Amino acid sequence: MDINQDPEIFLFLSRILGKKIIGAGGESLGKVYDLAAEFIDPFPIVTGIIFSSAQKENPVFLPWGNVVDFNGDVSVSIHSTSELLPLNLRQGELLLKDALLDKQVVDTDGAKIRRVNDLQFLKTSQGMHLVHVDVGFRGVIRRMGLIKPFDIIFQGLFDYKLPNQFISWKFVQPVHSPDLLRLNITQNRLGKIHPADLADILEEMDIKQRAAVFQALDVETAAETLEETDPKVQVSLINDLNSEKASDIIEEMSLSEAADLIADLPKAKAEGILNEMEKDIADDVKELLTHPEREAGGMMTTSYLSFRPSMTVKETLERFRQEAADIEMVYYVYVTDDEEHLLGVVTLRDLILADQDKKLEELMDERVISVKLDDNDDTIAEQFAKYGVTAIPVVDENDRMQGTIMFKNLLEVVAPQLEK
Repeated sequence: MDINQDPEIFLFLSRILGKKIIGAGGESLGKVYDLAAEFIDPFPIVTGIIFSSAQKENPVFLPWGNVVDFNGDVSVSIHSTSELLPLNLRQGELLLKDALLDKQVVDTDGAKIRRVNDLQFLKTSQGMHLVHVDVGFRGVIRRMGLIKPFDIIFQGLFDYKLPNQFISWKFVQPVHSPDLLRLNITQNRLGKIHPADLADILEEMDIKQRAAVFQALDVETAAETLEETDPKVQVSLINDLNSEKASDIIEEMSLSEAADLIADLPKAKAEGILNEMEKDIADDVKELLTHPEREAGGMMTTSYLSFRPSMTVKETLERFRQEAADIEMVYYVYVTDDEEHLLGVVTLRDLILADQDKKLEELMDERVISVKLDDNDDTIAEQFAKYGVTAIPVVDENDRMQGTIMFKNLLEVVAPQLEK
């Protein structure tokens, strides 16, 4: 949409608020106080005008169908406010000034929190739609009624016109109102932001707003975002959830991240969540909790792919397709015997390119780089740097495989120390 078209087609909320309502007989019925809109996809549609009147103690609702003309004053088809019903919003209908103006929203395209300074509408024969949110300084000046003198001064002195800063409504996620967060039209927008950016956005919010936004996310997005969030914020967000909802989210996290979070929670909360988790996942998390954070056992995940040496490439790929969706690290396939002794490793690239009938024992690299459960972060970092791998298997004293450490898991432990 071109936002520089005829100003009678594109209207701003700041220009609408306070306009006189002129009845069918030419009498003044009151002044515009707010606009009501139904939040439909892709753009909310204005359903009525809320205005104050000397005849009515409380604001009244004028359906949009009664609006005759919107140039200058607002001309309407009714003669008296007695013809109108009291304000009673329907489900999915909200007051725009109350819900959005001067409130924070998330720009899901730019992944930033912005403040709403004005709203822009497109007026057509079918109705009036909310199409843009103004987040710029020009919106502030417009609301003060100084936009024309401001433009004249800046153009004359600096040969410069302050630009508009609009965000299309398609990229706006309101976060102030729980009602807006619950609407189907807005719930999925936060899920389009990268989890790392969404984590930064959450950390900028106050505690109540942060909790409301987090609880509006779907389980998978919540888990991905939680992994990117500061540990103190993680604890705060999980503490606000009941154990059942918290367990659903933590089950979607990587095992190492889940263990770190559980370790930071109050004991009673942690136990309640573990009791609600699936038993096999809870057991894996409990196993990780027995190891210090800065040792291999505390950094590893017990989620990895391992197969027997006698399996063919074809059999391995079939199993891979069945199991890989629940595995964090799929670049390597580890080859182990019946007692889980680590025998070799095969990269996914070699597996895809190999003959389908070839066995893993023929394909595997026996020069496997591994670390012990109690090896510290310095030793692990040296191994990553020396061999240029993206993951390192962890074995016990008998060379039985216990888990694998991804490079990002190491960074999460050592990076905070590097910043000090």
